[in-house]
Amino acid sequence: MSYLNLDESKTKDTIKELNILLADYHMYYQKLRNFHWNVTGQNFFDLHVQFEDMYNEAKVKIDEIAERILTLRFQPKSNFTDYLNLSNLKETSSTIQDHKMVSVLLDDHSTIINQMRNVVDSATKNDDEGTIDLIGAYIRELEKTSWMLDAWLMKIEEKQHA
Repeated sequence: MSYLNLDESKTKDTIKELNILLADYHMYYQKLRNFHWNVTGQNFFDLHVQFEDMYNEAKVKIDEIAERILTLRFQPKSNFTDYLNLSNLKETSSTIQDHKMVSVLLDDHSTIINQMRNVVDSATKNDDEGTIDLIGAYIRELEKTSWMLDAWLMKIEEKQHA
């Protein structure tokens, strides 16, 4: 750890938060796969492709979060039992309607962004610029995706009320 010039005792707190974020991303990834496989209805073509793009992005982030934990000389959690126990997210049924899927994802985004902020707060206390930079970019990207999903959802709700 000395090559990073970080306080290992403070880094442990950041690792705890990163492992929770890793668990959140695994749950989110699987939920996106679930929705990708099970979306039906008039929005199938839009959402099927969108969910695939989103789970591919999540897969990259899962790897990068785990590698950041390894860079900090700790072991990332890697068992589904750990993910289920650590994650702030819960599983979702496969049989919900397409617009409900998007609503669920928006709720999950809010939870994930909150966890990202926990990581940044912890990393800030340890002057861990590498983690701050990584997660800051994730926040920006997920906020943009959330905005796009919310705009899509507003369009669908307008059609339902017309």
